[in-house]
Amino acid sequence: MTTDRYNPRETEPRWQKVWTDRRSFEARHDPSRPKYYVLEMFPYPSGRIHMGHVRNYTMGDVIARFRKARGYNVLHPMGWDAFGMPAENAAIERGVHPKAWTYDNIAAMRGQLKSLGLAFDWSREFATCDPAYYRHEQEMFVDFLKAGLVERKVSMVNWDPVDQTVLANEQVIDGRGWRSGAVVEKRELAQWFLKISDFSEELLTALDGLESWPEKVRLMQANWIGRSEGMRFSFTLEDENGKALPDKLAVYTTRHDTIFGASFCALSADHSLVRTLEPEIPGLAEFRREVAALGTSEESIERAEKKGFPLKLYARHPFRKDVRLPVYAANFVLMGYGEGAIFGCPAHDQRDLDFARKYGLPVIPVVAPNGTDPSQFVVGNEAFLEKEGDQTVMINSDFLDGMTVPEAKEAIARRMEALGIGERKVNYRLRDWGVSRQRYWGCPIPVIHCAKCGVVPVPKQDLPVTLPEDVTFDRPGNPLIHHPTWKSTTCPTCGGAAQRETDTFDTFIDSSWYFARFCSPDAKVPVDRAEAKYWMPVDQYIGGVEHAILHLLYSRFYARAMTLTGHLDLKEPFASLFTQGMVVHETYHTEGGEWVLPAEVARLGEGYVRIATGETILTGGIEKMSKSKKNVVDPETIIERYGADTARWFVLSDTPPERDIEWTENGVEGAWRFTQRIWRLVADVQQKGAEKDFPSAISADALDLRRATHRTIAAVSEDLGALRFNRGIARIYELANALAAALQKNDRSDGMAAAIREAGETFVILIAPMMPHLAEECWRVLGHSSLVVDQSWPKAEPALVTSDEVTIAVQVNGKRRDEIRLPKGLSQAKVETAVLALENVKRALDGKPVRKVIVVTDRIANVVSG
Repeated sequence: MTTDRYNPRETEPRWQKVWTDRRSFEARHDPSRPKYYVLEMFPYPSGRIHMGHVRNYTMGDVIARFRKARGYNVLHPMGWDAFGMPAENAAIERGVHPKAWTYDNIAAMRGQLKSLGLAFDWSREFATCDPAYYRHEQEMFVDFLKAGLVERKVSMVNWDPVDQTVLANEQVIDGRGWRSGAVVEKRELAQWFLKISDFSEELLTALDGLESWPEKVRLMQANWIGRSEGMRFSFTLEDENGKALPDKLAVYTTRHDTIFGASFCALSADHSLVRTLEPEIPGLAEFRREVAALGTSEESIERAEKKGFPLKLYARHPFRKDVRLPVYAANFVLMGYGEGAIFGCPAHDQRDLDFARKYGLPVIPVVAPNGTDPSQFVVGNEAFLEKEGDQTVMINSDFLDGMTVPEAKEAIARRMEALGIGERKVNYRLRDWGVSRQRYWGCPIPVIHCAKCGVVPVPKQDLPVTLPEDVTFDRPGNPLIHHPTWKSTTCPTCGGAAQRETDTFDTFIDSSWYFARFCSPDAKVPVDRAEAKYWMPVDQYIGGVEHAILHLLYSRFYARAMTLTGHLDLKEPFASLFTQGMVVHETYHTEGGEWVLPAEVARLGEGYVRIATGETILTGGIEKMSKSKKNVVDPETIIERYGADTARWFVLSDTPPERDIEWTENGVEGAWRFTQRIWRLVADVQQKGAEKDFPSAISADALDLRRATHRTIAAVSEDLGALRFNRGIARIYELANALAAALQKNDRSDGMAAAIREAGETFVILIAPMMPHLAEECWRVLGHSSLVVDQSWPKAEPALVTSDEVTIAVQVNGKRRDEIRLPKGLSQAKVETAVLALENVKRALDGKPVRKVIVVTDRIANVVSG
């Protein structure tokens, strides 16, 4: 070697250029080889990568490189989720055009990602704001429209009166717009919807087949789809004087067994009956405005105090004609679920109980533990909610008394059906997907509004409908509405004057099919079906659990919709899903509460000081890296100081990938020291190792090194295949130790030089997915002119992997104290002798007599003291 220290500043850019020049990671359709499609959720181009990006994309990179070495034809693309509000905010705040801001950020982040040495096929790169991409998005929308998958309808939305745009529930904070701070209004607005609810049952049942998805993600999606089996039935209504009214009140419930515990009915403030009564009842309009300020978020509604407004109506109980239930408009009933109306059973629903206590309504328990005296069973401030496995029966319920809950549900269902007042119904929480957004920086919705012809899709030959670039952001609202000419066009059907749709697509549409476009990014159609049939589904998808519901659910729907319209031939886009943990870091702040960057802080004794001023710095909690708390570490700084491979090794090595990892300076320093150790080990291998030409008989030491090598191959292969990166790295550390020990012995016995060479070359190939630049440099030092990236993954020889020895865990009084390697099947007496001779066992016994030794053959030895 020319130097004793490895220099990543010189090495890493050089090898990145070699890979680029040789087009090492460009994928080609090759039916003769098994394919492997690995994809990380593509990033929003905010301008800088963060440590979360480093961890996420390094994991995918390891998988891609490992699978390539195993002989797979690997597709590992990269692109940009580039539309969205942050670009418009930048336009407003910085006076730049969203397009310029976005593409400048893409250029910056592309360079940062390339500095990590990621094995991306950059030839397939695209941004969702490229007209060449979104023209196909528009084409598919036209196809969806023709197939009946699209609907335009009036719906209730969160409306920001200052920004003049629809807000998602997540953008409503304490009843105010997340950016403007204005009090949000509920407003009816004509919106475009994709009919995802038509696929509710299919999306739900297909979750069972996604066995390589995390259970928590499948459960989250199942809960979001929210299938329930219940009854839809109607109450007759009457006024305060008992006069019957022509209208009936339909409700949906999954707890029809509790009908005898009903004490009120509640309607959504947006229910048609409430709106009809608004002009007649003083104060109702104000109550509706108050409810509207909550927005449509279920979470905010659930947190709010339960309030109602009496409508001067009563619902007659279907089985007790002497009982009538007061009807309220209520702030906790959603119009979008069921019928927008419920009956309240306070004894067995906490929300209903809170409401009943507030308005002095009866609380009648109708479900109780078996054997309970109904006259003694009282509900206090907590509703009685039976748990799975509880033995409960109906009480205070007329003909249902003594039945179990399932029996009561069946009896009520039959009775209601016989009376003609109800029907069994399956309901879903999943609503159709509203895709209209009142903003500029998004994909234009390709329809035209004509006074004569109505809504007309833009002909495919006229696509894409592109965004005008001469827009201004000097007033609130959507710039497309204010543009003097863009929205004016002619109707493609009648040729008359018409207007373009000024709403743009929800950006979730952009990310709901990008994985399919990567299969054929230059195709003249949205997806080349032959290419998609070869590459799809994505074999390994990686991303944050925060996308477990919407993005993944929408993508599953989109694959089905695209298959229905002939663009794809599959329904599940992601065969396997992995959700990685976050990168967290200690927080630092001044005594006055000002957050301080880790780079501005230095340790002094037992505490910290600010480098620039020397003032005392206090530590806060360990939290997700965030700009707001300044506990961020710049990847560029780390790469400049230690190199990309050190950063990659650290984010993979210390923590299981599904858990959060704490970024620490000591951890990075440890990874950097190991980088240098590898460099020195390989230098020694080059000096002391011979070509792998083993004699017919080799020494015991050489055989031990060969066994260590092949066991490591087997273990690392299994661990990387199962995404247990930290465990695979732990095995590599063990091989490094075994190799170092062999080198230090300076053993020239038969076969040792060949065993060293074999171990050294194997070691370099095994680290290559994690530390690719260092591996290439080491491979060159070992005398190879080829690239590590082109090497096949080593195969473990079965005879060297199996062992006549086992590791036995050694316990003293049930507490693990040591472990020992012993021949398989060793007799109990010999195991006892070996275990009792261990120094750790002697220390743990501390002179106490041994009462017995319990041996589980080849697994555990437990020494029990007297």
